[in-house]
Amino acid sequence: MASLKDLQNRIKSVKNTQKITKAMQMVAAAKLRKAQDAAEKSRPYSTRIGAVITNLSASMVGSEGAPKLLVGTGSDQVQLLVVATADRGLCGGFNTNIVRKAREEIVALEAAGKTVKIFCIGKKGFEQLDRLYGDKIVEMVSLKEHKTLNAAIATELGGKITDMFEAGEFDVCKLIYSEFENVMTQTPTVKTMIPATGVMSTAPEGGEQASDDVFAPDLKGAAYEYEPDEEGILAVLLPRNINTQIFSALLENSAGEMGSKMAAMDNATRSAGDMIDKLTLTFNRSRQAQITSELIEIISGAEAL
Repeated sequence: MASLKDLQNRIKSVKNTQKITKAMQMVAAAKLRKAQDAAEKSRPYSTRIGAVITNLSASMVGSEGAPKLLVGTGSDQVQLLVVATADRGLCGGFNTNIVRKAREEIVALEAAGKTVKIFCIGKKGFEQLDRLYGDKIVEMVSLKEHKTLNAAIATELGGKITDMFEAGEFDVCKLIYSEFENVMTQTPTVKTMIPATGVMSTAPEGGEQASDDVFAPDLKGAAYEYEPDEEGILAVLLPRNINTQIFSALLENSAGEMGSKMAAMDNATRSAGDMIDKLTLTFNRSRQAQITSELIEIISGAEAL
């Protein structure tokens, strides 16, 4: 049995740990409000740009001049999985759930005879995937040095992916990240970025699909043309759509990470409190037993005299 001094030291150590986890919980809660607000504000823009591309591409799909970012290379043999996770741990199963979704996708693609390449965004996802699929990882980008997420980061990542596609390094690109729902729920999601025809625009808040009338207003039979034409607009929008999808995914991940961290630190704080109670009870019992033993020795000695 541990001595009273050892028990006191353990109680003190657990109390210090509890203070740390409580502070981390409060920091995560403060950051969650800002991250959740940013993620929710990015969703309408991501939805609308997808709807615009869908409307513009209606007359382009199948034509000879259709951009490759829109219709793809005509093959799906080589697939690039962009796996976005966090750079830090202590956030429960947040990173593990994303990696598990990526592994499921890899297994399914390999079973279908496809060649898989992995583009890792975030250190934790890279560390887990490197153990089994190190030979498939073609790029790893850490966001640890960036204090805040901004569009410039997504533009840089989108540029790398677009350059790889134009160089013929893959045919299909899928983005795997965690979609934030609430503090307790973050859903790992797979979204096709390239070709853009595989991107299904999500419904805006309220559950209704974006209406085509927003982008093709009723002109009461009047003829109208795009200036510039569809091809010129898509040449600008398609790369921007990739950047937007990546930025939206990073914002969703940020909110999910803070939500998971807040819940994990809350559980750790509660567990530390339970451990303190148990150690305190053990300390009191040990101290009482020691006092009782000393009293018995004194009484026995007195009777012997």
